[in-house]
Formats: sequence, structure tokens, C-alpha cells
Amino acid sequence: MILIKYYAIFFFKRLLSGIPVLFVVATLTFIIMRVVPGGPFDQEKKLPPEILANLQAKYHLDEPFAIQYLFYLKQLVQGDMGPSYKYIGRDVTDIILDTFPVSITLGGLAMLVVVGVGIPMGVWSAYRQNSIIDRACMFYATLGISVPSFVLGTVLVWLMSHKLQWLPPALWEGPRYSILPAIALGAPFSGYIARLTRSAVLEVLASDYIRTARAKGLRESVVLLKHTLKNSIFPIISVLGPLTAGLVTGSFVIEFIFSVPGMGSFFITAVTNRDYPLIMGVTLVYAVLIVFANIFVDIAYMWLDPRVKM
Repeated sequence: MILIKYYAIFFFKRLLSGIPVLFVVATLTFIIMRVVPGGPFDQEKKLPPEILANLQAKYHLDEPFAIQYLFYLKQLVQGDMGPSYKYIGRDVTDIILDTFPVSITLGGLAMLVVVGVGIPMGVWSAYRQNSIIDRACMFYATLGISVPSFVLGTVLVWLMSHKLQWLPPALWEGPRYSILPAIALGAPFSGYIARLTRSAVLEVLASDYIRTARAKGLRESVVLLKHTLKNSIFPIISVLGPLTAGLVTGSFVIEFIFSVPGMGSFFITAVTNRDYPLIMGVTLVYAVLIVFANIFVDIAYMWLDPRVKM
């Protein structure tokens, strides 16, 4: 009970410390949206002046900069991100609520690829150091880090959908439709985690307590999983926290390529259309994800290593 109370106090302290970060992100995003050239109602065929004036008045764009900013902060405090300029009749909050579960699902599936491929590959590569298996795993890791996700996604669509016709190329209409985008999003990160895991495991394998565990006659599986992996997991956890948020925020292009109706595809459309409220709303949601990811990483550290609490 005391431990739960300690974690709860720590969580709320870190959450309060994250509020200024979100305030800075919201402010910078608002300033950038107003500073960049162009506007949300700029078109190849210019609107009549009276219609343009009515639109600007409707969305308070005719107000002074400071008044617009205060109005925006007031809306945020009330939990209102404003109406979309391009998706007429829809609020930004409604769009985010509709698309957020899709992006989170895709990010979670990509994280399964990262953890399920990267960590076992890194452990096995370190255990078989300088062998053919080690070289093959590190070749995959280097290839995964070097190849951008949008290139991998294009290759997967060409190979798995058009040539082999095993999986659907796009849309989000069932479990089969999520396989290719999850692999395209998670595979590059799994290469990075594999390299990181290999380095951490090699360092632990050279420790004295590992030699002692082997001298006691423990099985290699016990030495590798209970003693080695447990003590080499900390640098991996420190990366997995921000990486979780990065998988969601990095899904912009993947969602666009595979026509996944997540926040990323709406964000790209919003940037193209200069939809200020939608851009600022999605950016703020991603900032919240990063703040929470860092908090949970710190809690995981304390749970795995009691010395951190000291």
C-alpha cells in the first residue's frame, strides 16, 4: 500500500512538471502556425473579399495576435480544440477521438514487432558473438536502421500485395490489413533495439556474477534470461518509453501510404490545407504521449531497480 502511494505521488509530481512542457509546445505551435506564409483560406482561385472577411471573423482570425492566443488558451483549458477549418461541421476533438484509437492500435502492433524481434535478436546475437548468426542479425539491424520506413512500406506493398498477393495493400478493415503497416513501422526500430540489446547483453555477459552463475552449474537458459537479460534491460527500457510515443508520432507517412485512417493521415492533410486547429490539436496530443511515456519509463525504472527510489 505504501509503495502504491509512493508511485502515485511520483506520478502526479511528474505530471505537474509536464504541464509547462505542454504549455510551451502549444504556444510554439500557435506562433508557428501564424508566422508561416499563407493562410487556411488561400486558394488558387481567390475568394471574394466579403466571403474571406466573414470566414476570418467566424474563426476569430481578424482579431489581433494576442487576442487570438488568449482565446486559444481559453479553449484548451476548457478542453475545446476548436472547429476544423477544412472538415466543415467537425470539431478537432471529435476528429482526434475518432482517429486516436487507430493510431494507438497501429503503434501497439509496431511495438510488438520492435520488442518481439529486436530484443530476442539482440540477445541471441550477443550470445553467439562473432558467429554467422551474429553477423546476420547485425546485418538486419543495420539494414533496418538505414532503410526509411516509407521505403520499406513501398517495398512490402509491391512484394506482399502485388507480387505474392498474400496481404491487402491498404485500408484498415480487419486484422490482415494491419500486418504490413505494423511491420513497415516497427521493423526499422527493431533493428535499433537489436543493436542496443546486443551491446547491453555483451557488457553484462562479461561481468563477474555471470561467471559465478555459470560456475554454480546453472543452465545457460537461466543464466541468459534470469541473470543477463534482467540486468541489461535498463538501457532498453529507457529507449522504449520515448520510442513508444515515437512509433505513434512516426506513423504519419505509414498511415498515408497504407491509407490508414489515423491521426497521422489527418495531420498530413491538415498541414497541406493549413488547418490550424487540427495541426495544433494533433501536435498537442503527441506531446502528451511523449510526456506520459517518459513518466512510465521512470516508474518502470523504480519498479525494476529499488536503488533508483533512493
